[in-house]
Amino acid sequence: MNRLEMMNVNGIRMHYRIAGDGPAVVLLHGWPQTGHCWHKVTEPLARTHTVITPDLRGYGLTDKPKHGFDKRTMAQDVSELVTKLGFETTSVIGHDRGGRVGHRWALDRPEQVERLAVLDIAPTREMWRLLDTEIASGYWHWLFHLQPDLPELLAGKDVAAYLGYFFEKWTFQRHAIDTEVYVKAFERPGALRAGFDDYRASFPDDAAADDADFEAGKRLRMPVLALWGGKGLLGKLPTVEIWRKYADDVQGAAIEECGHFLPEEAPERVLPYLHKFLSPGA
Repeated sequence: MNRLEMMNVNGIRMHYRIAGDGPAVVLLHGWPQTGHCWHKVTEPLARTHTVITPDLRGYGLTDKPKHGFDKRTMAQDVSELVTKLGFETTSVIGHDRGGRVGHRWALDRPEQVERLAVLDIAPTREMWRLLDTEIASGYWHWLFHLQPDLPELLAGKDVAAYLGYFFEKWTFQRHAIDTEVYVKAFERPGALRAGFDDYRASFPDDAAADDADFEAGKRLRMPVLALWGGKGLLGKLPTVEIWRKYADDVQGAAIEECGHFLPEEAPERVLPYLHKFLSPGA
């Protein structure tokens, strides 16, 4: 049973879903979604794990403050949630922006994160370094969302049309996405601004933390699984090799016939990788 709950963590009220029993695994969504994006994989994972699925700071039914969207603070949010739920350690699976929160969480609290799976992302620092015309044409929204006020002004005139553009362009299995759920979530007061603030924190706050860790030789020591959509932009990049610049133990695979939204577009192909990664000895 997937229970809906609220908890005070790190100065905000965080909405989360919890299901199953056993070792903890936290599922972190990205933009422009909420924790709902995991609904097709939650039940299978809950057969062997306690599955904790929050709405990140600024998203869904979680509070939308005007601060704290750097990945260090967002990671602290979910770290406190796990601790308050009684777990000393957890595995983390993050998609899109949630993968970036998971990456920071694992760097800052490696004693808490046992395993990290990152879905359809490369490290933020590396994406800035690799930026060329092809990558810029696919990630133009990063630079647009960094701008103050303008994204809210333009997207706010028609939230459904703006988000619908991304669900159209970033998917291969277009029928698989619960677009209406996410449009409703981003029509809530403060939601658009908070989602853009997530991007605005990328530079300079997140960039400074990422550069400092890299220059200090700080790496991910736990096992890392990288999965990406074979029909997306990362399918054109050496994703596993890129992650190996930042982590010691990396495995990865492309999910065929899939775009950016792996948990919704191709759950039946993603789940075998997640099961094996979370329970390697089973």
